[in-house]
Amino acid sequence: MRRKSANLFQEAQRYLPGGVNSPVRAFRAVGGCPFFIERGEGARIFDVDGKVYIDYVGSWGPLILGHAHPQVVRALQKAVERGTSYGAPTELEVTLARGVTEALPSVEMVRFVSSGTEAVMSALRVARAYTKRDKIVKFAGCYHGHVDSLLVKAGSGALTLGIPNSAGVPQAVVKETITLSYNNLDQLREVMEAVGGEVACVIVEPVAGNMGVVPPRPGFLEGLRELTHQYGALLIFDEVITGFRVSYGGAQGLYGVRPDLTCLGKIIGGGLPVGAYGGRQAMMEQVAPLGPVYQAGTLAGNPLAMTAGIETLNLLRDEGVYRDLEERGRALAEGMEEAYRRANLSCCLNRVGSMWTLFFTQGPVQDERDIERIESKRYATFFGAMLDRGISLPPSQFEAAFLSAAHTSQDVAITVEAAQEALQVVSPE
Repeated sequence: MRRKSANLFQEAQRYLPGGVNSPVRAFRAVGGCPFFIERGEGARIFDVDGKVYIDYVGSWGPLILGHAHPQVVRALQKAVERGTSYGAPTELEVTLARGVTEALPSVEMVRFVSSGTEAVMSALRVARAYTKRDKIVKFAGCYHGHVDSLLVKAGSGALTLGIPNSAGVPQAVVKETITLSYNNLDQLREVMEAVGGEVACVIVEPVAGNMGVVPPRPGFLEGLRELTHQYGALLIFDEVITGFRVSYGGAQGLYGVRPDLTCLGKIIGGGLPVGAYGGRQAMMEQVAPLGPVYQAGTLAGNPLAMTAGIETLNLLRDEGVYRDLEERGRALAEGMEEAYRRANLSCCLNRVGSMWTLFFTQGPVQDERDIERIESKRYATFFGAMLDRGISLPPSQFEAAFLSAAHTSQDVAITVEAAQEALQVVSPE
């Protein structure tokens, strides 16, 4: 019984919509009461009731080094003594910008903002200004923050324009947004043949992480690059999750496909609020004060976020970090696969490096149509059983789980053993 968490959640609902500041935290998809965190250390989180969990949420991806990494903490302690915000340029911004451009060859210039949503919103504005076109192509199941024009769901047929799937978003705002099926190049080809001259950009999560982890099919990203180039549209990679996560060079480095614009967040702030967008110099010079695309932010380039990002990227330059993450990821996946086979359950585990999702469906899971066939109630049972065994997974079947450099082989072994027990309580087909 998590009594303190239950009391806090009850009080929180008086002051916060649903008792939370981001919807999935409310545990609506898995049932029960969310636990309230007191602190994190390495691969573990500690709740207010004194319970300890091996954490695979990692603040939804930023904490690739684990919670409260000593080097990051020390740097932040020194930084906060110098002030928390200036609203003026600092050398820290230059240092982190240099690190980003060195890691991502497609990014010649970068602008820091305070969230991934801001980064996406700004990148779309740059794309429209640069191409002098209005239409946007996105893919169902890819989440790009709560930007009005991207909060849409697909209609029937590849050429159907979007309708809002959030209250408060006017039809007029999304009428130029076209939503296609992820991993489906034929749909994009059809759209570009019909209206390619009106398309400003195609935006995609190169590895989908917001319908659970769904990797790109071989040739999908390459096809996006070819088609956008052919029709004069820009290709935007939303690497808010994958940037510095699937490799030091992000998904574009892992798959060898260079976008025109890149959106970043999460890891580049080392656990503090941050976002960024960047690309070729000619495109980024559209941004004020050099060009007509206006974007500003009081806390953009915040010295604390810059400090945490610099320290994190410095530590990630060690190639051994990604090698170890891959080894841990492989061991975890193999252990989970053996566990659900023993339990006689039809599951599918998708993984790219340290990102992974266990889907309760017979695979493969390659797009949003596969997602619609998943029985998420089984995941809810599994989630609760794992939580009871000290393992914290995302409280939704359709969110990515993350390994960190702080997870050890022993942590993975403990997790697999817990999964073997937890899967036994999941209802068989």
